[in-house]
Amino acid sequence: MLGAQARRFNQTDQAPNMTALSEAPQPAIKKQLSHPKYRPDIDGLRAIAVLSVVAFHAFPSLIQGGFIGVDVFFVISGFLISSIIFGSIDRNSFSFTDFYIRRVNRIFPALLVMLTATWAFGWFSLLTDEYTQLGKHMAGGAAFVSNFVLLGESGYFDNSAETKLLLHLWSLGIEEQFYLIWPLLVWVAWKGKINALISIALVGAISFTLNVMSVQADPVATFYSPQTRFWELLVGSLLAYMSLRKPEWRDASTPAIRNTLSMTGLFLLVAGFALTSKSNLFPGWWALLPTIGAALIIAAGPFAWLNRSVLSSRLMVWVGLISFPLYLWHWPLLTFQRILSSEPPSALARGLAVAAAILLAWITYHFVEKFIRRRASPRKVAVILTLAMAGIAAGGFATFKLNGIPSRFPAEIKEIADFKYEFLKDARNPECWISITAPYDGFAPKCLEADVKNGNERVLIWGDSHAARLYPGLASVVDKRVRLLQTTRSSCPPILDFAGPVCTNSNNYVLSRLKDSSPSTVILFGAWGRYGVDWSTGSDAQQKLIHTIDAISEAGVKNIVVLGPSPEWKLPLPNLVFNAWKSDFVHRIPRKMSAGLNPETKTIDDQFRELIPKTKASLIAVYDALCDSEGCITYTGETPSNLTTWDYGHLTTEGAKIVAKKIVDSDLIH
Repeated sequence: MLGAQARRFNQTDQAPNMTALSEAPQPAIKKQLSHPKYRPDIDGLRAIAVLSVVAFHAFPSLIQGGFIGVDVFFVISGFLISSIIFGSIDRNSFSFTDFYIRRVNRIFPALLVMLTATWAFGWFSLLTDEYTQLGKHMAGGAAFVSNFVLLGESGYFDNSAETKLLLHLWSLGIEEQFYLIWPLLVWVAWKGKINALISIALVGAISFTLNVMSVQADPVATFYSPQTRFWELLVGSLLAYMSLRKPEWRDASTPAIRNTLSMTGLFLLVAGFALTSKSNLFPGWWALLPTIGAALIIAAGPFAWLNRSVLSSRLMVWVGLISFPLYLWHWPLLTFQRILSSEPPSALARGLAVAAAILLAWITYHFVEKFIRRRASPRKVAVILTLAMAGIAAGGFATFKLNGIPSRFPAEIKEIADFKYEFLKDARNPECWISITAPYDGFAPKCLEADVKNGNERVLIWGDSHAARLYPGLASVVDKRVRLLQTTRSSCPPILDFAGPVCTNSNNYVLSRLKDSSPSTVILFGAWGRYGVDWSTGSDAQQKLIHTIDAISEAGVKNIVVLGPSPEWKLPLPNLVFNAWKSDFVHRIPRKMSAGLNPETKTIDDQFRELIPKTKASLIAVYDALCDSEGCITYTGETPSNLTTWDYGHLTTEGAKIVAKKIVDSDLIH
């Protein structure tokens, strides 16, 4: 039972340097809350957790399962928080007010510094849509609901997540939500004379069951939801209960048992790092590896060889001491690096970002966290910190509602910084540009039906989303007697028996309709370099493209045009132009750029120049329309906002007009 008869947790021999939930008592609260004896090995375990997460984010190929370090943090937090709660209730000294004052004074200082610095740096460096997103995530982070905010956007492992500066705060949201709910449940169980072990087992079992039942149907929601994550913290709570209520179980452990527990735990962690990857349905059953592994290491106690000799070493403890600010700093630095660089950051650059994060973490720990802990009036400090966090939340929400505050930019770059493109509106979506999930024959009748009343020449645009973006350009420059047909499906290049069953069925359907629609010209276009295939001479991709051209010819089409790859950028073009403007001494907006171009697409362009003339098709090199020796066109006309591409390579209408003029000038269509 949770009551005075339970054994009190040993409070002797407090250590002066403690982190997170095992920090040294603050003056005004010392008499009210019970705190576990400091264990340096837990700081060492924190070091493993934070280093694995940082390594995964900076060098994912080195440790594919490094993200499970967050699950180790969950177990540690559950153990330490529950040790405090159980011990204080046993002494009849638990206070919700004092408990939350400690949480505020522990978590808010470093978080406030990181949020403020990120927002301030973003003011000068982010486009309006990026700053809008940062504002929303800043408000969510300050309110500790980042996990719910991110749940409505995309998954943790999606490519778009790499530019979310505060993505990592999802885990802090889970922990804070646990801190709000768990003390209340324990207090209710104590008042109701419900056995704590039953409470832990019941809530943990429900949470784990929801986790394994939901992860396949909705892995994103399972990843971010507190109800499917609380069981991991409750594993730590179970350890705290056993340490406090079953000391005979703890004290009976022999050195052999302790060493076996710790080494088994380490083995499970290593297995998790090696076997878990972003392709797994996580958390699910996979989360048992880090949670049970961390639990066994903690259960082994401070005197197991691993805990005593490795985890309690000075270096590991030092990393553990700065683990919280290191976790906070590393992701924004790596993300800013990706956003602001015209090239994917090199291993050296990422290593320097990690080194900068370690330095900032050390500064934050020594000059912010330790400074706050030494204050004589923790209640006053907590009030000030809470008001400051509310201000940060309000500032983030205002940034979000003001659409990234475009007024912060000078007039000459404002249109680029505030660049937004409605890429669906003029490309016949969703009639002739359909999604990958649409039925294989999901094109509207007008997309393929011949209309002889509007002219004898019919031109079919066939391809993926890149081909769809060609339509508005062609529609603006071709002769009015030309009838434009269009069958474009996202993520499906116009190649038969290629890119999976959905694309195969869709392309076979288009081929079968060629005799009915009788196009005089078929234009094949796609993001030829985006499907991870080899376009070298004799490759499977080349053979399938040749087969597709032959099949179109056999269907009676006399004029087949293949458009070579369009130039692609390593970052969205608005970002590259904005970064170039910032780095230019006189703030010129470049009309052409070569920095930031993806060289792979030029290689494919060369391969197409060699291949297509040997087939029954004609080649039009999109590269020749958009690029020359000085670089590739960034915008047209006198207005910089007329960008040729709104992302890495999809053409805007202005960009499509340039390519369309190249097609018309070739005399292949009229």
